Amino acid sequence: MGTADEQIRVSTTVKRTLEKRMREGESYNDVLERVLGEKAAGDFDDGFGRWSDADAHRVRTARQNAKAARKDRMRRRTETAS
Repeated sequence: MGTADEQIRVSTTVKRTLEKRMREGESYNDVLERVLGEKAAGDFDDGFGRWSDADAHRVRTARQNAKAARKDRMRRRTETAS
């Protein structure tokens, strides 16, 4: 635990959020150090580059085919209901 060298202003909402994440015996500084040190889950670019082009193409094609099949199924249901 370090000593406070600076002061910062935060909104009431930010303060409440920090308090919710605060563990027993932690200071605001401790919470901030812990939270800022965590790997953010769900960063926008986390998944980029993990799949080969072939894998990405296979998944993209499967999704397109599934979407087309759903649309066709819904169209058929609508036609039979009329």
